[in-house]
Amino acid sequence: MLTIRDLKKSVGGRTLFENASLQINYGERVALVGPNGAGKSTLFSLILKRDVPDAGTIERDEWTTVGFLPQEAEAVGDETVLDVATGRHGELPRLERRLHELEAAGDVSCAEYLEAHAKHDALNDPEAEARAKKMLRGLGYREGDFLRPAKEMSGGWIMRAHLARLLVMEPDLLLLDEPTNHLDLLSLLWLQRYLKNYPGALLMISHDRGFMDEIVGQVHEISERKVIAYTGNYTAFLEQREANYERQLAAYKNQQKEIQALQEFVDRFRSVTSKASQAMSKLKQIERMELIEKPLPPRKPFRFQIPPPPRGGQRAITLTGIHMAYGTHPVYAGLDLTIERGERTVLVGPNGAGKSTLLKILAGVVEFQQGERVPGHNAKIGYFSQHRTATLNPNHTVLEEVMSSAPALREDEARAVLGSFLFRKEEIYKPTSVLSGGEKSRLNLIKFLVDPPNLLLMDEPTTHLDIHSVESLTLALERYEGTLVFISHDVHFIRKLATKVLHVSGGQVRPYAGGYDYFLEKTGALDDERGALTAG
Repeated sequence: MLTIRDLKKSVGGRTLFENASLQINYGERVALVGPNGAGKSTLFSLILKRDVPDAGTIERDEWTTVGFLPQEAEAVGDETVLDVATGRHGELPRLERRLHELEAAGDVSCAEYLEAHAKHDALNDPEAEARAKKMLRGLGYREGDFLRPAKEMSGGWIMRAHLARLLVMEPDLLLLDEPTNHLDLLSLLWLQRYLKNYPGALLMISHDRGFMDEIVGQVHEISERKVIAYTGNYTAFLEQREANYERQLAAYKNQQKEIQALQEFVDRFRSVTSKASQAMSKLKQIERMELIEKPLPPRKPFRFQIPPPPRGGQRAITLTGIHMAYGTHPVYAGLDLTIERGERTVLVGPNGAGKSTLLKILAGVVEFQQGERVPGHNAKIGYFSQHRTATLNPNHTVLEEVMSSAPALREDEARAVLGSFLFRKEEIYKPTSVLSGGEKSRLNLIKFLVDPPNLLLMDEPTTHLDIHSVESLTLALERYEGTLVFISHDVHFIRKLATKVLHVSGGQVRPYAGGYDYFLEKTGALDDERGALTAG
């Protein structure tokens, strides 16, 4: 289906990979991993022929159709959500124009024509609209949203509509760049189960370890300018990579010992007449050796110990008789909830059920119409939102912002924490005022870690983090001594941290005193929320 041979690509004078080879066959599910900047998205661009390699070849079977989901949504005009998902006013007219151009040029047997024709047929199928609606429902849309103008929706929701269109077209090879970024938990689980039954091949870039563990059967890592293949899911890849490193390190050390012993013999006897020829023979033996490079150790998650927060009361916070509505839209009516000290609670439920609103009520950042909110004794509450950036001092550098949050923190400790959350070298001297939204979100997250509250409220804290940073955050929160309430769509993150689940649905909050798997076992919540989960 797709064969890459001896590929080389440099960007800005830096070689991303060379002599790289990769093959994907029909039906295979492959993850492409590597640190930020390794060249994962560049490789996608090369496969899509949006860029050209410096050397090597990329070959696709001429009948293979390719679909691509980028990280950011494409711009939309006046199309409805359903129009985007069916391609009626975007993709379908574009394909028709291209087919006419190729027919006029007489290129009706080229690979581009065959691919465009297959995609056009899929979107022009009488069943395409019904399939699009099924995909939209699975990805969290309500029926009433189908005819809304897509431009009224957030970028994340527009991305879901584009993903629905790709699934309707059902290309032979699906390229997904961080497909879980804009999904809530239930939509992610629906997509996960759908892709397990997807008839085509998948090549994905993802920071979601649990998602990859469930879907992929191969992992290709871009490391040290090579593309290295591993069999199995992401967890199997980690185990194999560690074993490979230990094996290569042992081989390197053994060779260095051998070289040292030979060199010592040469140095000792090269001037001794009776041993000179023997010494020269050993010197030539050294010169003929194919030297083993010392392997770089695999990048490990940074282990950061969150300082102990001040001790709070047994009840971290209590809500009594809360009535909350946005205009005429009621969210909660008579909500009672108590969060006990030391609990690690995840909020789950369909999109729009009120999870983020509940977190904001607990944080005291929204006004409710009726009821009482009582923080516990000595409560120090911290609320982490992806969109809360006003707390950053625009006159501070990134490093100064962290240091001012925790005066007892040493500069080397601050640098280490910043590095583990993707702030590299000179970036720590950037003013906070010029940071991107994702960078501001990560910096706010670090501020909570170095000066923790005893009640930590977190809304999607793993967004904007790579897989190693997610693991660093997970390890830190596992050792956190305070109370944690969070929303996340990262199943691995949830499974590692949550000891209690609050299911938010229909204005009701129902507690489950167990981890996430216990909640799924007891409720079958996913099936109730989304219905059928198989492809086709």
